[in-house]
Amino acid sequence: MGREQWATKMGFILAAVGSAVGLGNIWRFSYVTGDNGGAAFLMIYVLCILLVGLPVLLAEFSIGRRGQTDVVGSFNKVAPGKPWVIGGILGVLTSFLILSFYGVIAGWVLFYFFSYLTGAAQAVPGGEHADYFIGFIGGNFGPVVWQVIFMALVIGIVFFGVKKGIELSNKIFMPLLALILIILAGYALTLDGAGEGLAFLFTPDWSAFGDPTVYAAAVGQAFFTLSLGMGAMIAYSSYLPKETHLPSAAGTVVTLDTLFAIIAGIMIFPVVFTFGVDPAAGPSLIFITLPEVFNDMGGAGTFFALLFFFLVSIAALSSAISLLEVSVSYAMRQFTWHRKKATIVAGVLVTLFGVPSALSQYGPLYEMQIFGLPFLDLVDTITDKFTLPLAGLIVALFVGWGWKKIDALNETGLTNSAIGTLWIWFIRIIAPAGILWILWLNIVDIFFS
Repeated sequence: MGREQWATKMGFILAAVGSAVGLGNIWRFSYVTGDNGGAAFLMIYVLCILLVGLPVLLAEFSIGRRGQTDVVGSFNKVAPGKPWVIGGILGVLTSFLILSFYGVIAGWVLFYFFSYLTGAAQAVPGGEHADYFIGFIGGNFGPVVWQVIFMALVIGIVFFGVKKGIELSNKIFMPLLALILIILAGYALTLDGAGEGLAFLFTPDWSAFGDPTVYAAAVGQAFFTLSLGMGAMIAYSSYLPKETHLPSAAGTVVTLDTLFAIIAGIMIFPVVFTFGVDPAAGPSLIFITLPEVFNDMGGAGTFFALLFFFLVSIAALSSAISLLEVSVSYAMRQFTWHRKKATIVAGVLVTLFGVPSALSQYGPLYEMQIFGLPFLDLVDTITDKFTLPLAGLIVALFVGWGWKKIDALNETGLTNSAIGTLWIWFIRIIAPAGILWILWLNIVDIFFS
């Protein structure tokens, strides 16, 4: 039986956008933007997407399609016997680790959607949503149950393969996600705080451009949201036929992903300023702050809460699918397993590894901290600060220097073009320099501050 392929180029693009558009665009983008000054961060983030994100994404696409196998196999096939395969190993490890805690947070989202569906969330008295949230994530069973429910959905979709599972689901999820996001953003623009929210998002504080931590946050967000360094884009592009034009696909994915993030900001920040919420409220923004706002809105609040948490659930699901596919495709080649067995084994393992994360947020494992961090925060820090940028650095150096220039250009279809030459030098110099600088800032921040 031949290797699976996407049914259409649009199916691949929607799946890649689905991988990129997730909790990183809605949950993470909102609080990172709020915590780093709003518009200044947004401008730096878009710059990082163009200078680092897009070149590295195109590099990952080229490795995957050239290799036509899993992440580790693709590095081995393109550069047999060379140490570049470390990039593939890091990709598998990183996607596994991220999905382990990603499934936990996505489980919280499902819980909130169910709570609004049953009326439990609406019954929480004003000002007590913090206790409601902490009471849930601090439980012995609740966080694990909802993590397992979410992971079962992810496993079920990947189980059915590329065309009937991943591609079909994203053809449904992505248009639905866009529709709901636009509806909610449109409503947010009618609120009293819309002008202030838009000013926060689009009018920069120029002093923030001198803060190196804002740049570090922007690059970290770019890698997280575009699924770079996780192996997901290499795995997805390995199912592409040779005639697919990679630069246009990469440009489309980056454009749509950035639009989703900006529209999510337009949806959230008017609400934040209308109801006097701190835009730097952190991860609690969507689990404590917004539920308080929704309850203050009365009946309309319930409707918008259901739409919002359904939106975030779909976004999380589309990204989690790509993360699991990295481990599944690796297991299929490494152990010569069929897809169904590889999906169940990999899905169960990542779910089990995520249980300590589920129980570490005010739960029974909260006191068992490592380097002063609960288990979920530790895994998040390791991946966000180190393995993601390191894997991205290896991809950039491999395509820029370890691969023959003509081979890299031929694979992308940019041979003998000015854009191709520009891309090669971005991937050789600009992207690695930016990533190395961010890695250094992260090291200083964690170990010397």
